[in-house]
Amino acid sequence: MSSALVTTNLQDLTLISRGKVRDVYRTTSENLLLFVATDRVSVFDVILKDGIPDKGKILTRISLFWFERLKDIVPNHLVTADIDEMPEELRKYRDQLDGRSMLVKKAKVIPIEFIVRGYLTGSAWAEYKKTGTMHGMPLPDGMIESQRLPQPSVTPSTKAEQGAHDENISPDRAGQLIGSELYSGVAALALRLYSTAAEYAYSHGLILADTKFEFGLIPSTSDASKDEVILVDEVLTPDSSRYWPLDQYVPGKPQPSFDKQYVRDWLVSVGYRKGLESGPGGNGEGWGVDETVIQGTRKRYLEAEAMLKDERAEA
Repeated sequence: MSSALVTTNLQDLTLISRGKVRDVYRTTSENLLLFVATDRVSVFDVILKDGIPDKGKILTRISLFWFERLKDIVPNHLVTADIDEMPEELRKYRDQLDGRSMLVKKAKVIPIEFIVRGYLTGSAWAEYKKTGTMHGMPLPDGMIESQRLPQPSVTPSTKAEQGAHDENISPDRAGQLIGSELYSGVAALALRLYSTAAEYAYSHGLILADTKFEFGLIPSTSDASKDEVILVDEVLTPDSSRYWPLDQYVPGKPQPSFDKQYVRDWLVSVGYRKGLESGPGGNGEGWGVDETVIQGTRKRYLEAEAMLKDERAEA
């Protein structure tokens, strides 16, 4: 097993941003960007000190799988993930980029995360216990943790800067921020994407409890004076989604998962809480990850990929 790639170093390229997981670089084309999925792991909007070996490659493979499967619902930003098809100035960094990078269309990112929930869990469950609502929307009385919702719902959040926390908002507030017509159209797309993916995942032994989609705008190919909505960032990976094993699903309690919830639960067990983002006791040294958690997370991500693709999980 290779070591974790936590930070890329592409010296001749201009780094645009270093996010929670992805490093984004400018290319010689003003309309194309290079997305590199590192092995960094972020939970509670905090980047941990230790990475998960091969995580970026697994995320990239899963994103490519879903981009292809969902392209008839909405176009996406992918140009190529083949190093040999990328510009020459990128190919010399093959050792860092191979298997974890995508050349993508530059888009104006819509500043809302479209979270689609099919089950009552996570922050939605926490809110429901207090107020009987989910992102301000009323839900039936008497629901229990991990219960399937009456219908999938889009629960938007703001896109926070690195180190800050995303904020759950109501659909009405999201419409105010980006325009009600744009919000309604993109939310409908997000629901179609979720429903299609959830049905497929279910047939492969996985419950897609919830997921986060991000979208961008590019000039329309049919009318340059108008914008076209495309799917951007990653899609339906264990980083952006909750996948549960169908054969172990029992509503009324937290579920075993193939996603970052494993890391979240471990971090809380060793003392993390809001206000201690900088490290144990607020010491500023950051949070490390136990080796068993690193290996367990890698194993879960590989198992999710294998189930989606009908493959045998790598060792």
